[in-house]
Amino acid sequence: MYRVLVYGGCGALGRTVVSTFKRANFSVISVDFSSNDEANSNIILVPGEGFEPTYNKVNAALTDAKLDAIFNVAGGWAGGNLHDAKLIHNVDLMWSQSVHSSVVTAAIAANHLKEGGVVTLTGAAAATGPTPGMIAYGMAKASVHHLVKSAAAPGSGLPANAKINAILPITLDTPMNRKFNPDADYSTWTPLSEIADKFLAWATGKESPENGSLVKIQTEDNKTYWTPV
Repeated sequence: MYRVLVYGGCGALGRTVVSTFKRANFSVISVDFSSNDEANSNIILVPGEGFEPTYNKVNAALTDAKLDAIFNVAGGWAGGNLHDAKLIHNVDLMWSQSVHSSVVTAAIAANHLKEGGVVTLTGAAAATGPTPGMIAYGMAKASVHHLVKSAAAPGSGLPANAKINAILPITLDTPMNRKFNPDADYSTWTPLSEIADKFLAWATGKESPENGSLVKIQTEDNKTYWTPV
């Protein structure tokens, strides 16, 4: 049986990913601050626990059986420029949500991913350029992009023939996004099922981006395009 770990398995995208893999008869491990009842097992994190303790908890909870794929769909968003009163707070928050979780994921992959396995992180299309109105978010996601490139390079510590990549979405069609953007053009938002289905194809070797790929996800007129950048 295929084994997959979903970091952020209780968010909107995470739940869709867990459901998709369960329907495909994968054994699924969810990592998040709460339990996903669909998953075969859960690693429950504690808010404010810290970067190193989080890594130690996830690493210790995994068995000797190797993982076929790891998908990190954790993260968040914060706006604000250099004058924003919450700039420092938001930088710390975005660093924790995106960079810390991505480093934990990559380090877990080094220890527990099988040879030839797949690990996917979540970046952002916006972070391929300047983000003056959301500096904390842009910095964090650009760091995730750098991590992918570094982990894909020889000598990074990933297992032999493993591939690491990042998805770079623009806007995901989540209930929260719809709540705060009721008048948006949803035909340009990417359905969560589209991403989950693509992850399943990557995990089973039916499709596979090049090692180190940053894959932009853009939806237009309800059609989604996946483009390496």
